Amino acid sequence: MKAVKMLRSQGFGLCVLASAGLALAFPDAFVSWGGVKLIALVPPAIQLIMFGMGTTLSGADFLRVARRPWAVAAGVGLQFLVMPLVGLLLARAFGLGGELAAGCVLVGAVAGGTASNVVAFLAKADVALSVTMTCCSTLLSPLATPLLMKLLAGRFVAVDAPEMMIGILKIVLVPVLAGALVHRLFRRSFATHKEACDRALSVLSMCGICFTLAAITAPCRDAFVEAGAAVVAVAVLHNTTGCFAGYWFVRLTSRFTGLGEREARTVAIEVGMQNGGMAAALAVGVLGSAVAALPANVFSIWMNFSGSILASIWRRNSPERAGREAAPCFVQDKRIKKEEKE
Repeated sequence: MKAVKMLRSQGFGLCVLASAGLALAFPDAFVSWGGVKLIALVPPAIQLIMFGMGTTLSGADFLRVARRPWAVAAGVGLQFLVMPLVGLLLARAFGLGGELAAGCVLVGAVAGGTASNVVAFLAKADVALSVTMTCCSTLLSPLATPLLMKLLAGRFVAVDAPEMMIGILKIVLVPVLAGALVHRLFRRSFATHKEACDRALSVLSMCGICFTLAAITAPCRDAFVEAGAAVVAVAVLHNTTGCFAGYWFVRLTSRFTGLGEREARTVAIEVGMQNGGMAAALAVGVLGSAVAALPANVFSIWMNFSGSILASIWRRNSPERAGREAAPCFVQDKRIKKEEKE
């Protein structure tokens, strides 16, 4: 895929699709290896990915919150308000109940996914802002996710909020902070070998996500076949609604916030792309249900494809040109007039 320029941005999505397809076609091959159930290795795999994400963070990433309060608040607020409610409404609209409905709510109630940072780069959005929003939503998830699950999904499955909070701390927050600490201790080495570290992290994340998808898809193949069309439809609409809501919220409020096209793209990507790996790990490790992890798997597959397509479209149209053609903004008008004078 990397040898063909037009297909480079689609490589990750196709790898995700291939891993899920293999698990559906040959489920017995992905249930256990050497007597070890692969689904039991999902939480450690997500922890490894989160640790890798942590190694890319520095103190400057956390300080950006103070500099971009409106953008961060818009992204994180929409993520924890819109996505869980949309997941619940779509599950009910398509007749999903029990563990599948809980899984739809769960994938909307988790933090933003690390893949959003890659898509933000490809779409010429604000990568630093994307990383900041991902970091903030991840730090808030130990409180927000269990509360949202208790309120919205408690009718479908038993939700132990304290246990879920501990699970998020172990699966997500502790590895991220450990990675950030390692980055702090060896920041010179990371700076010297930044390109190699980024490449290794990309490969690690891709392998971890593909393994997670295969390990969770195989045991619940029958459930997917039975409710496959509905789950796929929910995932597509869930992701599309998140991207649409994020983009147009920023564009419609730009007159008051001063946020432009680049920020709108970033918020759209961040809201629409959830941490499917975290949702799958929580479904398996806390809810004890591979079926509840199925919506997260399907969502992860679709969001990577839609993200690649969205990035390829936006990449052809620079944020600066799109911002000038969009509705005027008080702050943006001043910036444009200043640029014209110069």
